[in-house]
Amino acid sequence: MLRSIQEWTTQHARHTEQVDWFMDLPELMAFISVIILRGVTKVPSLRDSWSANLANPRIIATMARNRFQDIMQHLRFDDTFTRSERAGTDKFAAISDVWRSFVTNCIASYNPGRHITIDEQLFPSKTRCCFLQYSATKPDKFGIKFWVACDLKSKYICNVLPYLGKDPSRPNGERLSETVVMRLMEPFMDKGRTVTTDNFFTSLSLAQRLLSRKTTILGTVNKSGREIPQSSRQMDRTEFTTQVFSTTGATLTVYAPKRKKVVYILSSMHSVVETEDTTKRKPNTVLQYNNTKCGVDVMDQMVREYSVRAGTRRWPVAVFYNMIDMAALNAHVLYQACTGVQERRVDFLVELAKELGDSHVSEKKARKEKLLRQQPPTPIPGKRAKCQVNHRCTNNCATVRCVDCYKYTCGKCTRDMPWQCQVCSDSADRLLSEG
Repeated sequence: MLRSIQEWTTQHARHTEQVDWFMDLPELMAFISVIILRGVTKVPSLRDSWSANLANPRIIATMARNRFQDIMQHLRFDDTFTRSERAGTDKFAAISDVWRSFVTNCIASYNPGRHITIDEQLFPSKTRCCFLQYSATKPDKFGIKFWVACDLKSKYICNVLPYLGKDPSRPNGERLSETVVMRLMEPFMDKGRTVTTDNFFTSLSLAQRLLSRKTTILGTVNKSGREIPQSSRQMDRTEFTTQVFSTTGATLTVYAPKRKKVVYILSSMHSVVETEDTTKRKPNTVLQYNNTKCGVDVMDQMVREYSVRAGTRRWPVAVFYNMIDMAALNAHVLYQACTGVQERRVDFLVELAKELGDSHVSEKKARKEKLLRQQPPTPIPGKRAKCQVNHRCTNNCATVRCVDCYKYTCGKCTRDMPWQCQVCSDSADRLLSEG
């Protein structure tokens, strides 16, 4: 994925700006490192991430602001010369190759538990694209919609699909909800897992299709759904009463938590419905649904806490931001599962960003030191160099270099070494070598 982004970003920059523009993989990783750090330390604007008062020192040490903006300007995820041809059959063509690789890695890297939750995620964005969605019930009204399958216990993102509008490959007469669930669950079928859905997805036909693949479903059903028997549609019920309907491989629980409110739960994992011995007398299907319904919602909440989302006019960049958010969350889950170390997510993100940028920072430091070493030990006769330390001065003139960093240093920025006998000097050297 990184090589693909590097190739197409370099191609776009050379075509639009200058023919010798180049970005290597360590620099691209450092670029992603800065994006992650900007998500951890929120500031009002991009400029403030490099300002004297609000900047994160790690961001300043990793990459210059102008270089970051330069890479962001040319950031591309596909061949722009062939995009128009591919866009005729693929609305996601501008980032589809990188996206497919990301989803494949998510599926292959983790073995989810028994319970998987499926729901939608609306990634906030107002970029101009043909599949932008509006949802009045969401905190951010506009965004790009994703269908997400999430492991209930760890909140690992097992599979994800973008919603691109009408899908010509969907069979005639098949519900969109069934298509989404079957595609998301395909890698995890035939293992005895249970999928929890809301009333947009749940249907009897879907339950039967999943059951044929050794997968059960638990979810709410819309009160106007075709699965609801006519005798159970009455709304005025006695409080805390339960009614159960059964068919081949599935049960429908009708529970009234309030006098004029009814909840319909369809389950293919419960052959017997029992009520708890409390005042509310909740059936076990309702209790199970309440315990397993929140996987995707909690995942979305965790992602938003340290989201790298920033203003952009290009929808592929918005998708890339969401990809980084999801990848960072999955990486944290995998890290804890593999090492057994429980670490705060913010600490993990900071360390992740540091390790991503270390290679580029080391290369940059080595290049700078090489240039300093190439300077003459003293300025050309008759000329004086400017102080390159500027610790206690403002562009003073200098004639000598530091023996450690090879920078020209003026009299104000030098440090006079105290007199030391040979015995103490040797002991200090010995301590340094042992350390």
